[in-house]
Amino acid sequence: MSEIVVVKLGGTTLAEQRQVLGEIATLARRRPVVLVHGGGKRISEWLERLGVQTRFENGLRVTDPAALEVAAAVLRGVVNSELVAALRDEGCDAVGLSGVDGGLLIGQRVPGLGLVASVTGVRRDLIDQLLVGGQVPVVAPLARDEGGVVCNVNADDAAAGIAAGLGARQLVLMTDVDGVRGADGQRLGTITPSGAEAMIADGTIAGGMVPKVRAALAALAWDGAEAIIADGSAPGALARALGDPAFGTRVSAGGAGAGGGWGGGGAA
Repeated sequence: MSEIVVVKLGGTTLAEQRQVLGEIATLARRRPVVLVHGGGKRISEWLERLGVQTRFENGLRVTDPAALEVAAAVLRGVVNSELVAALRDEGCDAVGLSGVDGGLLIGQRVPGLGLVASVTGVRRDLIDQLLVGGQVPVVAPLARDEGGVVCNVNADDAAAGIAAGLGARQLVLMTDVDGVRGADGQRLGTITPSGAEAMIADGTIAGGMVPKVRAALAALAWDGAEAIIADGSAPGALARALGDPAFGTRVSAGGAGAGGGWGGGGAA
């Protein structure tokens, strides 16, 4: 297991993420960092603007060819470029790419969700070369499926696949809530893989939190790995996610493969 940190950000505006980007730039001077981003809200805005219909199944976006064109343009062309530019403004040597570039992400089509793939593997050497050179890969969640078709990928799933493939010690899933909540509505400081599965089964964890928790579980491919689900808008969010047990919700591996492999997910 390595000291690599994989951080997943949503695709909201730069103004909302400027603080976390500054933290990423600071952290990258001490530890290897990979940034994976989503873009769900931005994609929805562009789909509406262009009059392209979209729908969700159990909190996951169903992607048809028209929606994929918009998603790919927004993820790789808009959001990725913005994040790379903002990180470079912070003095961070960021490099933008998508999961299609260099065959970085190996995907498998998710049944029932159209042009959506889950991550089944990672071309580790490509990211390793960037990290060894002191650069921060900024990855847009796209991948080719088993037939070579470009597909959308849930950003949490992409981040989990990269974390598992690199043997990253920590995966931080930044979101707009303060963590996973139990049946009583209170934030849970820690959850076990078995506890998480039970809460998904009984509906305590539902909607858009399900793919996040499944991504957290999928990242636990190495003994000692942990995934943190935390509020990215909180002051000092990244430092607190990495070092404050009272911040966010932590899922820890009990042993190698505790997460049960790399799970599937819907699109960003």
